[in-house]
Amino acid sequence: MDKILILDFGSQVTQLIGRRLRELNVFCEIYPYNKVPALDASVKGVILSGSPCSVRQPNAPQVDVSTFKGRLPLLGICYGAQYLAHHFGGRVEASDTREYGHAMLTVTADSPLLKGVSRQTQVWMSHGDSISALPEGAEVIASTADVVNAAYQFKDEPTYAVQFHPEVYHTTEGSRMLQNFAMDICGCKGDWTPDSFIETTVEALRRQIGPEKVILGLSGGVDSTVAGVLLHKAIGKQLTCIFVNNGLLRKNEFSDVLASYKDMGLNVIGADASVDFLQALKGVTEPEAKRKAIGRLFVETFDKYAKGIEGARWLAQGTIYPDVIESAGIPGIASKIKSHHNVGGLPEEMNLKVVEPLRMLFKDEVRRVGRALGIPAALINRHPFPGPSLAIRIIGEVTEEKLAVLREADDIFIRGLRTYDCTGMGFPSASDPRVMATNLYDAIWQAGVILLPVKSVGVMGDERTYENPVALRAVVSTDAMTADWFPFPYDFLRTVSNEIIRKVRGVNRVVYDISSKPPATIEWE
Repeated sequence: MDKILILDFGSQVTQLIGRRLRELNVFCEIYPYNKVPALDASVKGVILSGSPCSVRQPNAPQVDVSTFKGRLPLLGICYGAQYLAHHFGGRVEASDTREYGHAMLTVTADSPLLKGVSRQTQVWMSHGDSISALPEGAEVIASTADVVNAAYQFKDEPTYAVQFHPEVYHTTEGSRMLQNFAMDICGCKGDWTPDSFIETTVEALRRQIGPEKVILGLSGGVDSTVAGVLLHKAIGKQLTCIFVNNGLLRKNEFSDVLASYKDMGLNVIGADASVDFLQALKGVTEPEAKRKAIGRLFVETFDKYAKGIEGARWLAQGTIYPDVIESAGIPGIASKIKSHHNVGGLPEEMNLKVVEPLRMLFKDEVRRVGRALGIPAALINRHPFPGPSLAIRIIGEVTEEKLAVLREADDIFIRGLRTYDCTGMGFPSASDPRVMATNLYDAIWQAGVILLPVKSVGVMGDERTYENPVALRAVVSTDAMTADWFPFPYDFLRTVSNEIIRKVRGVNRVVYDISSKPPATIEWE
């Protein structure tokens, strides 16, 4: 299959380049700049990403572009553009006017990269350095008011560079630029579709697994559900799924999820270890310690039930592409942010071979594949839920009493989202932005309630109360790398706040978290 190779120099938005190409049905792979794979006939072009580094630093990341520059189409983005200029004799300097945010780009010359782009178009800048002189053989094709060499190309070869970020939504015609590069310049066919993925993956899974048995840990989330249905389509009864109740799930979640999987024909074992998990968390308050305790006991519980499946040789995981990229990291540039991804952990403990059918998919692609597999919308549109579950939505020690309070408040919040009619309000669906949401739940990427470890004074009836506040959290995002708080209608907030305070004993105050990521994270712990 035709593909574009993206070399990552540590930019926080490198994944967005990949997602934009995948939205065009163009397959791509992301590799650290220092781990460039061998180039075969399937590679039709190369993209150099942005970076938090400066090309002027003595230890700036470098890559040998001689293996593909002039031979394959090449696009440098931000740092990539500056690296090409610097490496081939141009000049990159610290700019007197650093550009961050919106800028108006003026197209100044005809170029295949900017074909069909408006003469003046909005772009998103994020750089302190600027290219003050182009290398020999390069010519400017677009400028902004402050940056003359905002975009350039090399004469007589398909090498292009832009100092802005075409991959972010704020660059209004960025997708057109990437389409020009991938399809017109590189010649990719754009045949990476959910149906083609299912067909090739099912065939590959059958070859890989053969007649052996597979175990999959289900969570009720989109990733593990799609992985399970895809594996079931490929190997049928050779697949056994295990759904662990860690005692930290939301209200009725264990029974509801088991029922939904039964309707789908999956062979699922329900492993109730809630008492063990709560005991392991007794007295634990530090967030990372909670995660590790939960992860360790999950492995032990999963292993115990897996040993009862005779002849199992494979462990399936719902690992998706962002997990793989984040877990790889780039030493000294991009750090690992999360410690609870699927990548690693179980295989070392269980001595099983690993199969990851969704390893090359982004979250929105997982949902597209799930729809093509006929999985019910209620499961496909389900919000992401953290592996440590409600334990990281209780600040401090986790107890049964706190869980009971949090479950009730969370249930009111989520039911309110599902039943609030937002038809005509212009909120796009979080799982498919091409469709307008009809209820608030579908308009939101992720939502939940956080139980705070403080007490506040309140008045109920004629009595003074001293109880816990809870915080509502709801964000919109495309990939969880960045997120913004959701602009709720005031009447929704009023209704949910009143219902939580009236019905949940132990709560007398409700607040709404209006922090974006960055600098905050989506979860509180």
